[in-house]
Amino acid sequence: MISIGIVVAGFCVMVALLFLGLHVATALFLTAVTAVVVYFDGVHLRVYGSQLWSSMEDYILLAIPMYILLGEILVRSGMTDKMYAALAPWLNRLPGGLLHTNIGASAIFSAVSGSSVSTAATITTVALPSFRKRRYDERLVLGSIAAGASLGNLIPPGIAFIVYASLTNTSVAQLYAAALLPSIILTALFMAVIAGLCLWRPDLAGKEPSIGYGERLRRLVDLTGPLVVFTIIMGSVYTGWATVTESAALAVVATLIIAGIERRISLKMLHDSFVATASLTAITMLILAVAFYLNYALGMLQITQTLSTWVAGLGTGPLLLKWALAIFYVLLGIFFETLPMMVGTVPVLFPVIVAAGIDPVWFGVFIVLMCEMSLLSPPVGMTLYVIQTVRREGNIGTVFAGTIPFVAAMVLMMALLIHFPGMADWASSVQR
Repeated sequence: MISIGIVVAGFCVMVALLFLGLHVATALFLTAVTAVVVYFDGVHLRVYGSQLWSSMEDYILLAIPMYILLGEILVRSGMTDKMYAALAPWLNRLPGGLLHTNIGASAIFSAVSGSSVSTAATITTVALPSFRKRRYDERLVLGSIAAGASLGNLIPPGIAFIVYASLTNTSVAQLYAAALLPSIILTALFMAVIAGLCLWRPDLAGKEPSIGYGERLRRLVDLTGPLVVFTIIMGSVYTGWATVTESAALAVVATLIIAGIERRISLKMLHDSFVATASLTAITMLILAVAFYLNYALGMLQITQTLSTWVAGLGTGPLLLKWALAIFYVLLGIFFETLPMMVGTVPVLFPVIVAAGIDPVWFGVFIVLMCEMSLLSPPVGMTLYVIQTVRREGNIGTVFAGTIPFVAAMVLMMALLIHFPGMADWASSVQR
C-alpha cells in the first residue's frame, strides 16, 4: 500500500487542477491517468474503454435524464407558475408573507424535479416579478429563493442520491426514505428563519391582503399535477411496483398527460425540453464516467485500504469523524460545486466511513446536505449565480448577503444530523 502522504498529495493535485479552472471531468481524468502512469506504467489505461462502458450501462443512471426531462416539462408547461400561485394564499399570512411561498414552492418543485439548479431558475423566474411590486427586503427575497433551491437534491427524488447510489452501490429507495425527515426539518428551519427575522424587523416584509377560503380552496386544484407526479414517483418506489428508473419514466409520461389535458403541449416546448435534457445529461454523464475510472485507479492503488488503516490507527470514534468530515466539506464547499465534491471525494471516503461503522445510508444523506450547503455558500454557490443570471440587475453581493441566515440554518441542520443520526436511518431500516 502507498503512504498516506502520497494519498494527500494526490488529492491536493486534483484540487489544484480544479482551482486552475479545468473542467471537472478533465481534472478527475488527469488525476487518474497520472496515478496509473506513475505506478503502473500506463498499463491500466487500456481498460478505460471497458470501464466507460461498464459504468455507463448501469440501469439506475437512466433515471437522471428522466428527472431532468421531468423538470423541464414542468417548467415549460407552466405548472410551476400555477403551483406558486396556489401556495401563496395559504402561506402569506405567516410572518414574512410571500417569502414562505418561495420555500414551499421550492419544496414541492424539488419533490418532482430533483435538481437544485432547476429549482433556483424556476422559482426565481416565477417569484421575482411578484416581489418587485411589493415592499420586501431584496436581500431576504433573494436569500429565501436560494435557500428553497438548496432543497432540490435533498428532498426525494434528488438526482444527487442517484449519483451517490451509483458510486457506492447503495439502495436509492433507502436513501429516499432516509432523506424524508431531514428535508422536512430543513424546510421548517428555513421558514422559521424567515418568521424570526420578520418578527424581529417587520419592515423586512410587506403585508399581504387576506384571501377568502373559497378562493384558497379553488387554487389548490393547481397543485394536483405536481402532487400526482410526486405520488407516482414515491408510491411506485416504496411499494416495489417500479424501480427508481421506471418510476421516473412513469412520472414523465404522467406529466405529459397532465400538460396535454391542460393544453400546454407544443412541438416547441417538447423540442426545448429535449435539447436542455440532452445537454445537462451529457455533462453529468461525462463527469460520472471519469469518476468511475478514478474510482478504479484508487482501487488498484489500494488507497481506500490505506485511508481505512490510517483512520483506524487514529482511534477516533464515529462522532469525531463525522465532525471532521463536516468541517472538511464546509471548507470544500466554499470553493467547489455539488458534483465535483461528490464524485471527487466519495470514492475515497466511502470505505473509510464504512470501516468506522458509519451507516452508508446516513452518509449519503449527510453528503447531499453538505453538497447543498455548497450551492448556498458564497463565493462559488451555483444557485446564487443562477438567481443573479435570471435577476439581470443589481449586484450578486446582494444575493450573497441574503443567504447568510439560511446558511446558518443549514449548519444547525448539519449538527442535528450528526448528533441525532436516527432522523436519517429510522426509515432506511424499514427498506432493508
